[in-house]
Amino acid sequence: MTGWSDVLITEGISVPSASDVAVRYRGESGAFVDTSLDRVSVDDVLAGLPVREMRWFAGRQCYSGWYWSATTGGHVVYESRLELARILLADHDPQVVSIAAQPFWLEWSDGSRTRRHVPDLLLGRADGSVAVVDVKAAYRLDDPKVARQFAWTERLAHARGWDFEVWSSADPVLLENVRFLAGYRRDAMIDPELTEAVIGAVDEPVPVAHLERSLPGMGEAAVIRPVILHLLWRGWLLADLSRPLGGATQVRLGVVA
Repeated sequence: MTGWSDVLITEGISVPSASDVAVRYRGESGAFVDTSLDRVSVDDVLAGLPVREMRWFAGRQCYSGWYWSATTGGHVVYESRLELARILLADHDPQVVSIAAQPFWLEWSDGSRTRRHVPDLLLGRADGSVAVVDVKAAYRLDDPKVARQFAWTERLAHARGWDFEVWSSADPVLLENVRFLAGYRRDAMIDPELTEAVIGAVDEPVPVAHLERSLPGMGEAAVIRPVILHLLWRGWLLADLSRPLGGATQVRLGVVA
């Protein structure tokens, strides 16, 4: 499929303009705001609260909760393990500067019925671009109802000048590495002096174990390794995360902010 919007083209369905699409979101205060897609403030949505309340009850099938994001400095809600995985990748991505989960309700009419949808994520990037993300298990993507919903959402996102992504999976080794590195994501747990020393010691690609041994005056390997892992999380050090991490993993300098 070249684009989800092809579903609408095939079925001959027209798409409303952004001004005809209603948007409801919750601001920082928790109050609901009603507007239209062409007028909605991205900054307000990204700084706001989830538009949909999450409820826990006995027998609930979904695995849901709150994830503390290093990007936002606050908690981001997730409604499934799959959503949590996508949030982890967004939090690790240095190009992503803001994350909102369950960001807004979209409501529009296709002429025969009123359609409503809450995308899973809204991502703000450092270059000013915005992405609407829907997370769905791969086995459900062939469902005509799901395909039609994504087709509508893609068209509406593009009408506002936003990107649209349907995410179902990532390389399992990459995802496991990012999940592991997320344990070292908090800046407050890392000594800035050690951070500078580690970065200063990487003038060419070097194995993690060798890097640890090259800083004997800064502490034992058990002290240095968390710093290396934190820098890998932030992207200040880079490594091939498609392979299992270990002492032999080669690291190199990334972009240091």
